[in-house]
Amino acid sequence: QVQLVESGGGVVQAGGSLRLSCAASERSFTPLAMAWFRQAPGKEIESVAAISWMGSNTYFADSVKGRFTISRDNDKKMVVLQMNSAKPEDTAIYYCATSQTTISTSGSSRAYDYWGQGIQVTVSS
Repeated sequence: QVQLVESGGGVVQAGGSLRLSCAASERSFTPLAMAWFRQAPGKEIESVAAISWMGSNTYFADSVKGRFTISRDNDKKMVVLQMNSAKPEDTAIYYCATSQTTISTSGSSRAYDYWGQGIQVTVSS
């Protein structure tokens, strides 16, 4: 069973930075496209960023463009979301996701087969 383990969440002041990491635990599993989604209280889940299998293509939601970056380390089966210039509206539970069929980036939750349990990010004003 593939498990995605997220780390790095917490509380950060507005304007600050936070780094979220996610690693796949199953050695025999090769994560293809990887992504981050988030869900704020009372809102639907939304895509934040995605990265293709070889890392050559990335996708960012308009709300985070220019502030967040996404990267991956295929040897470690890991994806990292670097959050800079954080805003209170970035407060949400962040979920890591990966696909076993999609190579390219996708902002649709339907493209992803495995999900992490979620990690809380709170940006204080």
